[in-house]
Amino acid sequence: MLIDTSVLVTLFKDRSGVAARALRDIFDGRDYYLTRFTQMELLQGARDEKEWLKLSDYLADQDYLEVTEETWAAAARLYFDLRRKGLTVRSVIDCCIAEIAMSHGATLLHNDRDFATIAKLRSLKHLQFDPLSTPAFHEPEQVPLR
Repeated sequence: MLIDTSVLVTLFKDRSGVAARALRDIFDGRDYYLTRFTQMELLQGARDEKEWLKLSDYLADQDYLEVTEETWAAAARLYFDLRRKGLTVRSVIDCCIAEIAMSHGATLLHNDRDFATIAKLRSLKHLQFDPLSTPAFHEPEQVPLR
């Protein structure tokens, strides 16, 4: 399972423990990974040096799914194809994360509408994270390119 930044932001902001319990239920013995994009996004959002160091330590202990040589062109193609179909994603980084998940055969856990949009065009396995309800597994239909 690949964890998107949006899930970790939800987890870190939650003071009630609901998000942590929901994640434990979802993981239930499954391996989980991050991308270097998540590492970058979390660190760039640090409020101060203390938070930077805390995040840096946390992220140093995580397992990562890495990009391949093909990831870059595939992500650009995905963005291009989405635009041709009139589908908008806010960041090409989300296309990179989706490509990493698909190339590694991972299910992407997220709280970001862009991944549902991407799944309209590609066979992205994904779970929408909502700590207040059980996430639904999405195996979306693909939109033909032509």
